[in-house]
Amino acid sequence: MVRTALSQTILEVKNITKRFGGVEALRGVSFSVKKGEVVGLLGDNGAGKSTLVRCISGIHSPDEGEILIAGKAVKLDSPMQARNAGIETVFQDLAIIPEFDVVQNLYLNREIRSANPILRWFGWLDSKAMAKRSQKSLNRLNSRIPSLTEKISNLSGGQRQAVAIARAVSWGAEIVIMDEPTAALGVEQSAQVNELIRLISSQGVAVVLISHNMQHVIDTCDRAVVLYQGRCNADVAIGDVDKNTLVALITGAADMTLAQPA
Repeated sequence: MVRTALSQTILEVKNITKRFGGVEALRGVSFSVKKGEVVGLLGDNGAGKSTLVRCISGIHSPDEGEILIAGKAVKLDSPMQARNAGIETVFQDLAIIPEFDVVQNLYLNREIRSANPILRWFGWLDSKAMAKRSQKSLNRLNSRIPSLTEKISNLSGGQRQAVAIARAVSWGAEIVIMDEPTAALGVEQSAQVNELIRLISSQGVAVVLISHNMQHVIDTCDRAVVLYQGRCNADVAIGDVDKNTLVALITGAADMTLAQPA
């Protein structure tokens, strides 16, 4: 896949270190992501991927280092602060409620209250406004979801991912982190998710993609950042590597830390 990312660096991680007691989960990790770029975050179990994502998502505070958004250092002490900074994370469980419909999930904990002050005081919601905005968000993704009133439990895996992605980008997110978005999906549904990733990146949204599927990374990403034992083992353009090279970097059989792109 060939796509030119925008020139502006939207996310920069500098020398992030995180310790849990005597265990150093992250040891001076640095990388950056430009607007519209899709960067694969790779590594074996225990390499530090989850810890790094939790630092960027505001769940953990780094012990050392800093995170910059559009060149400005930010302190992310909670997921809400990360969202306010333009970072949305789509975790593997999607954090959606199966018995709620599409609109209810898109506006979960962000409901629009009625404009009528009396109804607003009683806690009434503006269902029409939420439905209208939901449809606009799904149209932005060329979504194939049949109805806004459909329960999430009745949707396919790919459609559920579409709802989760739509929720992420609906709130002005400039950076979307996706944790194994195709892990439980079939070939056709995985292709739909890949297309969604390409679409939001073409709209200037930066995507950090965690995946163990090397073909998915090759097909979808512009670059790969590989962690090994808490360190950055490589930062490479996808066009410069193949699946075997990525596996070697993940397992520590190869090291390309001295050949990082500018």
